[in-house]
Amino acid sequence: MPSVYKALHQRGFLEQVTDPNLANILASRSVTLYAGFDPTGSSLHIGSLVPIMGLAHFQRAGHTPLIIVGGATGMVGDPSGKSAERNLLTPEQVEVNCEAIGKQLARFMSFEGENAARMLNNADWIGKFSFLEWLRDVGKHFSVNAMMAKDSVRRRMEESGLSYTEFSYMLLQAYDFLHLYREHDCTLQVGGNDQWGNITAGIDLIRRITQQQAYGITFPLLTTAGGGKFGKTEAGAVWLDAQRTSVWDFYQYWIRADDSDVIRFLKLFTFLPLDDIRELETEVAQRPEKRVAQGILAREATAVVHGAEQAGAMEQGAKVLYGGQIKDLSDQQLKALFADAPTHEIAKDRLGAGISIIDLLAESKMVPSKSEARRRLKGGGIYLNNVPVNDQCVVNSESLASPSCIVLRSGKKNYCLIHLV
Repeated sequence: MPSVYKALHQRGFLEQVTDPNLANILASRSVTLYAGFDPTGSSLHIGSLVPIMGLAHFQRAGHTPLIIVGGATGMVGDPSGKSAERNLLTPEQVEVNCEAIGKQLARFMSFEGENAARMLNNADWIGKFSFLEWLRDVGKHFSVNAMMAKDSVRRRMEESGLSYTEFSYMLLQAYDFLHLYREHDCTLQVGGNDQWGNITAGIDLIRRITQQQAYGITFPLLTTAGGGKFGKTEAGAVWLDAQRTSVWDFYQYWIRADDSDVIRFLKLFTFLPLDDIRELETEVAQRPEKRVAQGILAREATAVVHGAEQAGAMEQGAKVLYGGQIKDLSDQQLKALFADAPTHEIAKDRLGAGISIIDLLAESKMVPSKSEARRRLKGGGIYLNNVPVNDQCVVNSESLASPSCIVLRSGKKNYCLIHLV
């Protein structure tokens, strides 16, 4: 079977591994593995793509991934990597978030075939315990001294302290691993490097109760080459939900990748063959101004998250948007490109007689008044479908950029989408 360990190593996924023999194990047989995702919000962000892509690589190599949505652990909140306690969510919030995140995760792996992925919710097994049963059946297997020695716990104790609720999180995740080992023959847990303590706690619990060996892999927690937080923009986190981060903004995040980051991102966030990525590395070194690698990264990463059709629309839209006149696009493409721009509706039959550009600018609120519209038109600062126009321009059916949309622009970045109804 394909060497998934080698592929992950070459692509930069491997941070820590609990057993140096794991490479041989993965090469010799198919294993079942899991990664967990707590529903702390209604959407995952692109930082979650590292473990998601890791699971996808395992499945492509013939291994069986389990995706755990943390209906139980999400009620507590993982303290790992956090400097302060999370706000606790209500059961209703957790349920809504679980459903939303479950739909997102379903895009990345196949749920059919011999090694079909499965999605599970840990509330289904942890939620059955009473408090006393949990203390007796699970808690007795954990040494407080050993838990205190974990880096994630020790750092929080030294910084801001740790509540009993957060301190108990490690037990919940460790029990997940034990349950999955027993019920699904799951022998490998993967996750971000901040999960090392939780993963090793689960391995210890399995060894203590079953006298069997389990394994763990952690993936890197990314920063940009400039030291910034990966997946953050001026507008905030880059989400996988198109309602929170538009497909266009998602595409643009990757387009803006620094030359020193783009090859690393291509290895982690696309399925491009490594030989192709090495060719792009040469391209970046020799012709960085062309930003070819960034364009391919944006297309491929968008295709992974939002589908090939949306990625193609964004790529085509970018070529049109930055290359000149906007024309011959679909309404869907334009609306995706300008998802964050204001919109203005006009009756379709008004185009028959034509509308003065001055009137359209004023009624769409692109300018505060008709006199300001005339001033900007004379200064050459108004564009119709990215083509500069003057005060004699009349907007009619020939002005459409798509079957029912027109794009107005004032200055460099102030857009308004005119929609015919």
